[in-house]
Amino acid sequence: MHKILGVFILVWFSLSVNAQDSLAVVSDTVKGHSWKKACLFSAIVPGAGQIYNHIAMPKGKKKAFWKVPLIYAGLGVTSYFAIKNNTLKNEYRAEYESRALGNPPINFSEYDDQSLLTLYVTRRNRRDFAILGIGLVYLLNVVDAGVEGHFVNFDISEDLSLSIQPTLYNYSSYGVSFQFKFR
Repeated sequence: MHKILGVFILVWFSLSVNAQDSLAVVSDTVKGHSWKKACLFSAIVPGAGQIYNHIAMPKGKKKAFWKVPLIYAGLGVTSYFAIKNNTLKNEYRAEYESRALGNPPINFSEYDDQSLLTLYVTRRNRRDFAILGIGLVYLLNVVDAGVEGHFVNFDISEDLSLSIQPTLYNYSSYGVSFQFKFR
């Protein structure tokens, strides 16, 4: 139990120190760039936050623009499947309603009424999952813009480091030594 608690404290402490240090570096170096703006831009126009982050990045680190075609491909594919499944669902429903009124089978003569209901439910479920996919792609777009906005000027140089080493105190108790290196 003590080992688990020690590991938890170690991880929490290292994350809090790294987060505080990175926030200080970002707040000192970034002028006018906001991750909130990047999220807002991506929420209004998918991909706009990635372009905003790409423009704000230093010259050697520009890499956010290539995500825009992936965002639109994801939205396009999921939208295609949502529309296709909705169209088929409506066709199955229209055929079933036509048969219920006593008309002979028109388009789907190879299926009986129960099969049409099963196909209708299947296409409705697939349409709903495609709509959920559209929402997930859209949400990932906004989250990615926010995360990328945080890392526009993130310092990953060798000057920032954390060294953890086991230590022996008074020849009878063990401990952990932390050594932080800042600029």
